[in-house]
Amino acid sequence: MLMNDKRKKLRWQLPFLILLVIGTIYAIRSPHSNIPFQREEGAIFGTFYHVTYQCDSSLQKEIEAELRKVDVSLSPFNKESVISRINRNEEVTPDSMFVHVFQLAKTISEHTYGAFDITVAPLVNAWGFGFKNGQDLTPAQIDSILSFVGFEKVALENGKIVKQDPRVILDCSAIAKGYGSDAVARLFDRKGIRNYMIEIGGEIVVKGLSPKEQKWKVGINKPIDDSLNVNNEIQTILNVTDLGIATSGNYRNFYYKDGKKYAHTIDPHTGYPVQHSILSSTVLAKDCATADAYATAFMVLGLEQAKKILQSTPDIQAYLIYADEKGKNQVYTTPALQTMMDR
Repeated sequence: MLMNDKRKKLRWQLPFLILLVIGTIYAIRSPHSNIPFQREEGAIFGTFYHVTYQCDSSLQKEIEAELRKVDVSLSPFNKESVISRINRNEEVTPDSMFVHVFQLAKTISEHTYGAFDITVAPLVNAWGFGFKNGQDLTPAQIDSILSFVGFEKVALENGKIVKQDPRVILDCSAIAKGYGSDAVARLFDRKGIRNYMIEIGGEIVVKGLSPKEQKWKVGINKPIDDSLNVNNEIQTILNVTDLGIATSGNYRNFYYKDGKKYAHTIDPHTGYPVQHSILSSTVLAKDCATADAYATAFMVLGLEQAKKILQSTPDIQAYLIYADEKGKNQVYTTPALQTMMDR
């Protein structure tokens, strides 16, 4: 009789236990477990940041403190930054941020046959896309600059940067914004924040779910000549989470001189602006700094070489917009990325 009573009591309690377990799982998984989403924005690295994250209170001061650390390490526009002091050949011990980015940049340079190169700044400057105004360049001038451009001409030895030529200049602009997004993501991870989107100048990190309890939606713009940055026509939308996303393109950063269009992406091998058919390179990777660097590298390499690298690097996904022989825009995507596309 006692056993039957226990069984009846267990049958009565079981549905409530199941509901309790389901409710607990939902509360853990749901981004709306009574915790609001915060939205912050501001200026950094000569561009703007926008951050959406689920947290009880604003972390904007901590976000900006983290971004200032990146600026003090990697910004060539900050005269007292680590990279600026290295470029002036001052005695300086690089901090951990600089070391991490430098080593990552070297690794990606090697993997992309030198297409990604943080020593290319003197060529960028000479062509008018950096700190100086453009000038009429002769082949002899380009050859002269090329003599001190090349990722193999600089190394990290015993905690110090060693240059083969004192004229070598480092510029991490093609990886620093992505690294900045990663730095904020690491801050959020330390805080236990599970759902967020971080965007700095178009370089993005997403994790968890959006306020709509869906994967985050990220648009890829159509590559329309737009030096004023006013065109926002969307080519496609990606549904993504837990990765970094970066886009590089020549359709927003170019100039005309003597009737000829010059793109902002410089080939470190030739010293000239690239003339490949890729108009826009969007890369997805485990972190945004990696995506940022590969997006630039693919612009330099061109479609066929980019495909070869993508086929041998399964943890990198890409959406490449290019012009075919008739000048019509076409798209190449890695197979895994196709499952993320809205339309």
